Amino acid sequence: MHKQLKVAIIGVGVVGSSVANILERNKDIITARTGVEIVVKKGVVKDLSKKRNVNIALTDNVDEVLYDNEIDVIVELMGGIDQAYKIAQIALSQSKAFVTANKAMLAYHRYELEQIAKTPIGFEASVCGGIPIIKALKDGLSANHIEAIYGILNGTSNYILSKMTKEGWSFQQSLESAQNLGYAEANPSLDINGKDAAHKLLILASLAYGIDSRPEEILVEGITDIAIEDMEFAKEFGYVIKLLGIAKKINNSIELRIHPTMIAQDRLIAKVDDVMNAISVMGDCVGESVYYGAGAGGDATASSVISDLIEIARGKSSQMLGFKTSQSFGLIPQEQIISRYYIRILADDKPGVLEKIAAILSHNEISISTFLQKPNNQNLNQNPKQNLNNQGGSAKILLATHTTTEYAIQNALKALESLEVVRAKPVIIRIEA
Repeated sequence: MHKQLKVAIIGVGVVGSSVANILERNKDIITARTGVEIVVKKGVVKDLSKKRNVNIALTDNVDEVLYDNEIDVIVELMGGIDQAYKIAQIALSQSKAFVTANKAMLAYHRYELEQIAKTPIGFEASVCGGIPIIKALKDGLSANHIEAIYGILNGTSNYILSKMTKEGWSFQQSLESAQNLGYAEANPSLDINGKDAAHKLLILASLAYGIDSRPEEILVEGITDIAIEDMEFAKEFGYVIKLLGIAKKINNSIELRIHPTMIAQDRLIAKVDDVMNAISVMGDCVGESVYYGAGAGGDATASSVISDLIEIARGKSSQMLGFKTSQSFGLIPQEQIISRYYIRILADDKPGVLEKIAAILSHNEISISTFLQKPNNQNLNQNPKQNLNNQGGSAKILLATHTTTEYAIQNALKALESLEVVRAKPVIIRIEA
């Protein structure tokens, strides 16, 4: 007779149902590998009348599991921040282990939970679904100083950008396809505005650098402004556009940012398409290692949840959500970030325009490395500056800069937008060498 680990699942949706069903379906092999039988004693749901394809007892009273002394582990899969954090606090205060896939809650409260935890915390499923990147950073790469992390951390955005690149679809067409296939929610804002990826990047940064930052403190931009001509420019000059999470160690400081990025087509991470995720980690000992796989989905995410349960059952899990050393890293201010930039400008097609644009860039000590100009077929009536020069023709000016600072580029963008000859807010995409 094997020892039992009794579990409660709070939130029996797609992932929660998969956890319960996999534990039942693969019970024999999980027990054989673990030496412990993992049993779901109860699941907590909002609506008991809703049918669920699970063979476990259900309740709508979360206190039934939080204060049940027989339950060893609380698995939180409900989402949200405040209520999930409160549940985590209670579970840990009741000496229960805690497992979560909740990246938003951890983005804000990971260090607070570590300070109060006396029992294990598992959070493998919080970053990139089925990819075991948390264990890689906590264990496999623990001898390394992490020099940099580059991650495709959101499958929805990656699907949209892949379709724009390969099929030549517009952003809206690609988004609608993602929604029709179930890759994007009816309200996809967290995915396409970069915030979901930002939550994940902060968790990775805690494990890599021990840095306790919040989403509001880092540079976060989404993909909603990306257009077909940006994809064409990228292709022409050997780049692919991806929504990347980037973490870099620069001396004693850490650079953290999420934004659309032009990266070289021959990079491994550039070849990751559709809804797949990938993370490239640069270690000072191991060099580059790349982790690839399904970043979402019920079974893939459930696999990571169960891997945490197995670690707890084996007595190997810890509560490390970050770390502190004698050398503490500070966060590089956004305005000090250094990069190359691609800029798209919609302007009047008439003499003198290029000189005015070049003058602004020069004033901000920004030099141009590559330049293209294309005729514009856009309906100007959709343009927020439609009252300016609406009778004349327009052109799209596409250029890439040499290395400059975020401070300089933002100042230049404000000045460019104020020009009478510029018909819309310029769009930038950072270029990562």
